[in-house]
Amino acid sequence: MVKTVGVRFKKAGKIYYFDPDELVIDLEDNVIVETIRGIEFGEVVLGIREVAEEQIVAPLKKVLRVATEEDKKIYWDNKNKERDALAICLQKVQQHNLDMKLIDVEYTFDNNKIIFYFTADGRIDFRELVKDLASVFKTRIELRQIGVRDEAKMIGGVGPCGRALCCSSFLGDFAPVSIKMAKEQSLSLNPAKISGICGRLMCCLKYEQEAYEYARSIVPRIGSIVDTAEGKGEVVSNNMLKEQVRVMLELQENNMRVIKDYSIKDVVVLKHGRDFDNPMDENIKIEDLKVLEKD
Repeated sequence: MVKTVGVRFKKAGKIYYFDPDELVIDLEDNVIVETIRGIEFGEVVLGIREVAEEQIVAPLKKVLRVATEEDKKIYWDNKNKERDALAICLQKVQQHNLDMKLIDVEYTFDNNKIIFYFTADGRIDFRELVKDLASVFKTRIELRQIGVRDEAKMIGGVGPCGRALCCSSFLGDFAPVSIKMAKEQSLSLNPAKISGICGRLMCCLKYEQEAYEYARSIVPRIGSIVDTAEGKGEVVSNNMLKEQVRVMLELQENNMRVIKDYSIKDVVVLKHGRDFDNPMDENIKIEDLKVLEKD
């Protein structure tokens, strides 16, 4: 086991572990640490604790100090400078006629580097832009191309549910999300209904996937022949969350068909049916769905 503290550098950003050494560090303290990018200012989101060695990347860098008032002033001064840097870079992008969308800018705490984040459809030759920016800011310049998911995380927004985007409010990492998850949750395979504002599959498809996988393993599929207290019947629909099935029964005495709902505990599967239904618009192509899985 290794003694660590968890530090986050951005809201809803990834948590990185550092060695607290002999410092007294409390939760929500601001700390100064050394990273591969240089000296950085972060917030302690996981207090001092011991974690298994396989959970960390050894060797851990030490926390240099708990942030002082002067450190906090430098941090907020950098934040103010970032707004000006963004405006200057936007102007330079237009001057160089580059087909790129500038998303965000970040100063490292020690002012040793300025990082500009952007999106673009393809590769961008920004070498002249970097030279131009370096002559203005007199420091190292890095232009980093990001995907549409990262763009949504940085900018923020409101999702189809009416709440703040998960990625910009609490998700530290993007979990893999696939079309298969939408199919297993019996969602309409319409890109407009299963994608977020980033244009990719909604992250929340991952949240209930485990519950749906369990439900699929115990709920009879549509078309299954089951035995009930009223006789044999065919499953015409199912509710995986309620663990119920709707069964069409044929009453022998009057040759009538009736439909009744049963708990899966009250039916016995005699013959398995087809896979769960996945409504899909005939005008939607598989290629359109595959795009939703890209980063």
